[in-house]
Amino acid sequence: MPEVIPFLKWAGGKRWLVSKRSDLFDFEARRYFEPFLGSGAVFFHLQPQNAIISDLNSDLIDTYIALRDFPNLVQRALQTHQKGHSKDYYYAIRAENPVTIVSRAARFLYLNRTCFNGLYRVNQQGLFNVPKGTKESVVLPTDNFGETSRVLQNVEINHCDFEETINQAREGDFIYVDPPYTVHHNTNNFIKYNEKIFSWDDQIRLAASLQDASQRGAYILISNADHNCIHELYAGDDWSVTRVYRHSRLAGNAQHRRDTSEVVISNYEVI
Repeated sequence: MPEVIPFLKWAGGKRWLVSKRSDLFDFEARRYFEPFLGSGAVFFHLQPQNAIISDLNSDLIDTYIALRDFPNLVQRALQTHQKGHSKDYYYAIRAENPVTIVSRAARFLYLNRTCFNGLYRVNQQGLFNVPKGTKESVVLPTDNFGETSRVLQNVEINHCDFEETINQAREGDFIYVDPPYTVHHNTNNFIKYNEKIFSWDDQIRLAASLQDASQRGAYILISNADHNCIHELYAGDDWSVTRVYRHSRLAGNAQHRRDTSEVVISNYEVI
């Protein structure tokens, strides 16, 4: 099975988890579900044959669908962005609202690769507002949109709330959940993954939805913040909480980047 590198930079992406703890995903499941898709690091690592993936970010979902259905056209459009790339070009493209799914996907990829730290953030009007970053490469040597398209074939890709996806899981299915790391009395800092911030009430709603799925017999693995309120939210006998460590890259100054902890929470045994 050829390796497929995720095509996005994404705040909170899980390439590090796949690299350090691939054992967490080392079992067979009937179907794969991922309701907070992001860069899809776990999905591309597993390359499941039967999957339902989703996200509330419509630009993100359009990009996945376009790469599944029109990989060559997206590649060509991205090459056009590479030729035009400059500071003025970046802000001109950022202000656009393309009509076709291919042009929307190419714009999304272009902005992701050239904006500050690969962030996705929108204002109250839902408009992308991250400034230009320092990266100049639009077409990357790791791009293999043909293989990306292959892995996405026969995969159901939806723009929807997480409950709609989780509610479809049944006995023997596997759900991987990586929500924004909102904790009690806090938002997810300066990062908006969609127009509506993922709130603490959403964390509670997510936990209840996953509890129901667990009772239906689904296997569940959750990545979340290493915070007391998250530990308390998943304190029942059904859940096993394991601390994992990663090197944070979100700080603007490299000197402020350091090892930080997260938790993985599962309803199956994790060593």
